[in-house]
Amino acid sequence: MFLTKQHLARTLGVALAALALSSCATYKDEFANINSRLDQLDTKVQGAAQSAEAANQSAQQANQRLDQIEGRVQQLEMAKGRQPRG
Repeated sequence: MFLTKQHLARTLGVALAALALSSCATYKDEFANINSRLDQLDTKVQGAAQSAEAANQSAQQANQRLDQIEGRVQQLEMAKGRQPRG
């Protein structure tokens, strides 16, 4: 009977060790998957930030051009009217 309990304890110990090692591998796989997804999200966020910066620069250039045009329009509106031809 002593051998049976010892054998059972050893078998149980091996089973628990195998279970612990397999769960570690599962966690490693899950962490690798999470890290991969985080890397993909980081890439997308960086792309979105670059697009936003490009759009901001484009909007600033458009605003500068509108300011230039507005000044010219005001000059034309204040200028003395021309006589029609003909």
